Order: sequence, then C-alpha cells, then structure tokens
Amino acid sequence: MIQFTASQAEKYRQLINKTAVTLTDDEAAYVPMMFERWAAGVAYEVGHRVCYNDRLYKVLQAHTSQAGWEPDAAVSLFAEILIPDPSVIPEWVQPSSTNPYMKGDKVRHNGSVWESSVDNNVWEPGVYGWSEVA
Repeated sequence: MIQFTASQAEKYRQLINKTAVTLTDDEAAYVPMMFERWAAGVAYEVGHRVCYNDRLYKVLQAHTSQAGWEPDAAVSLFAEILIPDPSVIPEWVQPSSTNPYMKGDKVRHNGSVWESSVDNNVWEPGVYGWSEVA
C-alpha cells in the first residue's frame, strides 16, 4: 500500500477537486468517491457536488451546512443526481422540482420500464409524461 505524507495527500485532494469540477453530472455519477463527503460547517456554492450516503448531490443554493441540513433532508439546498449511470435503468424515485427526470430518461417502476417523454418530469410513471417501453 502506498503511504502519503499529509502534505502529499492534501495536494492530491486539491488535484482531484480541480478535476472533479470539470465532469458532467453523468460522468461524475460514475465516480462519486472523487467528491468530498458532505460535512457540517462547510460553505457550499451553487453547483458544487458532494457525496452523502454514497449518493451524489448538487448544491442548489449557496449556504453554510449544518446538522439537520444533510443533502437527503434539505431538498431546497441539494438535488440528488438521479440517473447516476445512463447505461443502467434505475428504479423510479419521486423527484422534486430541483432534480426532475429529463426527456429520454428511463426508469423501472411497478415491474415495467418507462421512458420520460417530457423534460422536467416530476410525475409518477403511468400518470403523465411517461411511455411504457416494451
């Protein structure tokens, strides 16, 4: 196992952070471990991405984080990136207006595969804005 000094580790983290911001959400979702873990007491800027409970989130509003404002609880501050791997069809989860499904996104729901036929789709498959894929 390679061991790094604290100074080397800090330099590597800086390089990883610099590289991570250049990734699209789809690319970033393949490597959530590149992103720093959410922590309380950190000033987050809009668009910053953090890893929380092995899921990737994007910051929606600039803020300084605090206990109780974790990404999965503070939906006005964070949006989970819902289609982490475009080659895998995930289970549908109820999105909010901050992280809707986009036209062409596919999900599994109630034993079927569905494709969003509209952008900014927050509806449940079978209700509106989805086509069942045969």
